[in-house]
Amino acid sequence: SLVVLVALAGLASAQKDDFKCPDDYGFYPHPISCDKYWKCDNGISELKTCGNGLAFDDTDPKYLKENCDYLHNVDCGDRSQLEPAVGTPHCPRLYGIFPDDQKCDTFWNCWNGEASRYQCSPGLAYDRESRVCMWADQVPECKVEEVGHGFNCQAQAGGEAGTSIGSFSRHAHPDDCRKYYICLEGIAREYGCPIGTVFKIGDADGTGNCEDPEDVPGCEDYYGDLDLKSIRKSELLAGLSGNGRSNNAPPKPASKPRPNNNQSTRPASPSPRPIQGGGKDNYDDSA
Repeated sequence: SLVVLVALAGLASAQKDDFKCPDDYGFYPHPISCDKYWKCDNGISELKTCGNGLAFDDTDPKYLKENCDYLHNVDCGDRSQLEPAVGTPHCPRLYGIFPDDQKCDTFWNCWNGEASRYQCSPGLAYDRESRVCMWADQVPECKVEEVGHGFNCQAQAGGEAGTSIGSFSRHAHPDDCRKYYICLEGIAREYGCPIGTVFKIGDADGTGNCEDPEDVPGCEDYYGDLDLKSIRKSELLAGLSGNGRSNNAPPKPASKPRPNNNQSTRPASPSPRPIQGGGKDNYDDSA
């Protein structure tokens, strides 16, 4: 009868939610829910739930670690059930790292529903599968024109199809003294000079370097009243070269962002730096 079926279903549910502690103290995975686990204290079990977007990491063989990690970092196996998603703007779940819907070089680090915006270094984009910043032309979600923000390498070689100024060339950004483009096999990638410097066009076509603003006509006042001497001094203390440059090396793709092991603590920030607001410095030049 229907009453019997309901009773049996309730019994099965109760069995899944009743847990006998194998030891006096420990943390044990729920058999079917990836974001739930059992906490045992003095042999008494208590059902716990990770934050929305986190899952219980059950890889500790001794079951002594209480660790809720990002969903994409946890192998749930047969623990396929999750709490319904609870979202806020830019955060499909309250916890996690999510790509931006509009810009392929931007992603959001969500902690308890608060979204922090991050942007990959110039020339890089956020890859949704590997969850790291990669070369933009290697990220499927990025259109070719987005990789170089509309910059056309062929136009720099006279507009002839299939031509370029060699296989590697550098070109000034039309509007921003600090930015420049690298054309590699006809594909444009946007870069940024280290803070305190701007891009100076070289004597030969397709060449250039990052130099002091006073040495670049039209860019002398790019940094305004910013104290560049203090910035360069801090770079020296950090072990950078004496001229504050990074040898104009292309930025390296960022390491994979991961949360802290403590559920109640904000995770360590990913390598790309957060965007605090509008302005010319809204891209990472640390790589």
